[in-house]
Amino acid sequence: MSLLRRLALPLFASLSMLSSAPAAASDQDIVVGTISDLSGPIAMLGVPVRDGMLMRFDEVNAAGGVHGRRIRLAVEDAGYDPKRAVLAARKLVQHDQTFAFIANMGTPVVMATMPIIVDAGRLHLFPFSPHRATYEPLHPLKFQNFAPYYDYMKAATAHMVREKGYARACLLYQDDDYGLEVMKGVEAGLKQQGRELVERTSYKRGATDLSSQIARLRAARCEFVVLATVVRETVAAMAEARKIGWEVDMLVTASGYSAQTHELGGDAVEGLYGVSVLPHPYAEGARPELADWITRYRARFNAEPNVWSVMGYTLADLFVRTASATGPALTQEAFARTLERITFPPDFFGSPAYRFSAEDHLGNRHGRLAQIRGGRWVPITDYLE
Repeated sequence: MSLLRRLALPLFASLSMLSSAPAAASDQDIVVGTISDLSGPIAMLGVPVRDGMLMRFDEVNAAGGVHGRRIRLAVEDAGYDPKRAVLAARKLVQHDQTFAFIANMGTPVVMATMPIIVDAGRLHLFPFSPHRATYEPLHPLKFQNFAPYYDYMKAATAHMVREKGYARACLLYQDDDYGLEVMKGVEAGLKQQGRELVERTSYKRGATDLSSQIARLRAARCEFVVLATVVRETVAAMAEARKIGWEVDMLVTASGYSAQTHELGGDAVEGLYGVSVLPHPYAEGARPELADWITRYRARFNAEPNVWSVMGYTLADLFVRTASATGPALTQEAFARTLERITFPPDFFGSPAYRFSAEDHLGNRHGRLAQIRGGRWVPITDYLE
């Protein structure tokens, strides 16, 4: 038994004693909690993620549940506000008796709520925050399957600078844990290529006017701008640059890789580079299994699915598969031990393989590059090492 495992097992025992609810799921249902944004600046991401999870759990419940238990998704809207998220986490733990949390949304929200969740002995699974703190240091309740900002932005930045020969790289970042973690990855990628950031400028979460930041970056004669932004701010940055006639190359993190980016931005975002963790589910040219899924999603929600819908569905499916493989005696500890030994192969959405272990609770470390061409995201590299 590894040293990490020997340290983790006593911690699990102490966490179980701290939990405000029994470790086992009830005989009738499994309550899965999620703290999302359904009304704030990233609601355009939160809503499809929720819908994707609902769709998968509804399918399972219609087929009889998991070992006879129905899965109930308890959703709390924090509006991308850490203070509201803390209240939501406490409600889900104490009132809803949540067995596990899945897909909590946004780095500020995740960083504020993760201690509450794991201290209560609940599983903290696959948050929409590729921050290293979501899987390091090793913790028996924390699992992450999204490639970390640091890792994939280091690889993506190094690739872009190596291939394009940029001498003057810059950064526009959200002034919080998300932006700072991206900055570390960008700096590491530039260092690998013998470069450093020429300029960096930040914005407050939820900002809509980025004109001063773009003007500052242009004045610094940036040849390449990395965007630690989400969808709306990505569009605002690109639109402002094009408005003033600045045709600079920009690369956005996976937080801006979304169909909404080109739907909202139109011609202004043509040519934008982005990091992709999953392909976008475009109906045109889709293979039969994906086309069938798109049809069912449209019928269920009267909306077009996007990559966030796929992510929600995929995360729910990972939970279902693990709970099913764990067996009828479902506890947080048993679920975690099962997750550590399962390999999830690539699926019809085009996902990478996810693999966890007793020593490593990060299921994937790589992203790949895509570019908006002709009004849609087109993959341009394989997964970057």
